[in-house]
Amino acid sequence: MSSARAHRVSNRKRSRNVSVKTKVKNLIKTARVNIQERESSENVSSSVQDAIKNLYKAAQKGILHKKNASRRKSRLMKAMNK
Repeated sequence: MSSARAHRVSNRKRSRNVSVKTKVKNLIKTARVNIQERESSENVSSSVQDAIKNLYKAAQKGILHKKNASRRKSRLMKAMNK
């Protein structure tokens, strides 16, 4: 593969990865805000479950490391169960 093609491919993958990481960060932030504001329990659990689902999906695609996703999930669940 030529270096120019490799550069195009890496740029394409980077833009895809950045958008997924941003989505995951925003979902985690929303879940944390819901936890802190003591929203209804079903609202909190649904936002946490959505964040966890997207975390593991990103880990499965190789965007996040598997242990990084597990650590973030663990911290989110710990905050929810406080």
